[in-house]
Amino acid sequence: MRLMIDTDAGMDDAIALMMVLAHPGVTVEAITTSMGNIDVDSVVQNVLSTLAVMDVKHYIPVYRGAERPLISLWRHETADIHGRDGLGDLPNRPKPRQQVEPGHAVNAMIKLANSYPGELTILALAPMTNLALATRIDPTFPSKIKHLVFMGGAIHGHGNTEVIPAEFNAYADPEALHIVLEAFPNAVMVSWETTIQHAVPWADFDRLGALNRTPRAKFFHGITSFWSQRSRQIPGVPGFLMPDPLAAAVLLDPGIIRDIRPHYIAVELHGGLTRGQTVVDVLGMTRKEPNVQVLYEIDQSAFYAWLERLLS
Repeated sequence: MRLMIDTDAGMDDAIALMMVLAHPGVTVEAITTSMGNIDVDSVVQNVLSTLAVMDVKHYIPVYRGAERPLISLWRHETADIHGRDGLGDLPNRPKPRQQVEPGHAVNAMIKLANSYPGELTILALAPMTNLALATRIDPTFPSKIKHLVFMGGAIHGHGNTEVIPAEFNAYADPEALHIVLEAFPNAVMVSWETTIQHAVPWADFDRLGALNRTPRAKFFHGITSFWSQRSRQIPGVPGFLMPDPLAAAVLLDPGIIRDIRPHYIAVELHGGLTRGQTVVDVLGMTRKEPNVQVLYEIDQSAFYAWLERLLS
C-alpha cells in the first residue's frame, strides 16, 4: 500500500503514525501537516519526533502545510487535551533526525498523486484544509487517489467543540470538509461517536501500562499520560479515546470492520449553533447518492490487539 498521511499531530495522531510505521505492508510516501490540535510548526516537530522514536529505516519526507483554515480564524483549543506541545507536554522528547522538506504540503500532495495515479491512499487525521486546497488547485487530484480514510465529523450530533453538534476536525475548517466530501467518492469516515463507542476501557488501558520496555512503549505512555489523568475525572468518558488510531486500524486491517454503511453527508457551513455539523442523510431523504462510507462498529478486541502488538 502506498500511503500519504495528513496530520495535525497531537498525541492520538502520533499513535496512529506509530501503528502505520510499524506495519510491514505499508510504504509511507509522505507525511503532510496542518494546523489543528496545535500550530503547524509544532505539528511538524511532533511528526519528526515520532519518526525518530520509531527508528524508521527508510526516509519519509515531511511537509509543512496549512497554517490556517480556508476562511475562518484558527484558534488553539486543545491544550487541555494534548498539552501545550501537542504531545502531552512530553519531557525529553525524541530528537528529530531529519528536517522538514522545502515546499508546501499541498504541492507535494499533487505531485505524489500525479506520480502514482490510482495507487495512493490517504489517511486524513487533520482538518481537511490541505486536501481541499489540493482539490481546488488541481481538480483532477481526487480522481487520482485510490482510497481516502478520514477521522472527522459526528453522525448523531454528539460533537466535542463549543458548537455542540460539531466534531473538532470538521469544525476547524467546515468549508474544507465540504469540498472534500463533494469531490472524493466513497471516503471512509470514522466519527466522534464511533470513537467514543470504541474507547479503550480504563482497565485495558492500564494493562497496556505494563508494556513499558521498548522506546515506542515509553513514548506511548509519555504522550498519553496527560490526557489519561485528566479524562478519568470527566463524567461520561468510558475509557481512553483514540480517534486517529481507530482510523489507522480500519485502514490497515479492514477485516476488523463489523458495521459500515453508505450515507450522503453534507456539512453545515452557516448555522450559528451548528456550523461544522456533519448532517447524515440516514433515510435517503435528499435522494443524493451516498458519498461516504460511515464506520459504525469494529472488532474491539482486534483493535486492542493492535495496540498490544505495537507496544510489545
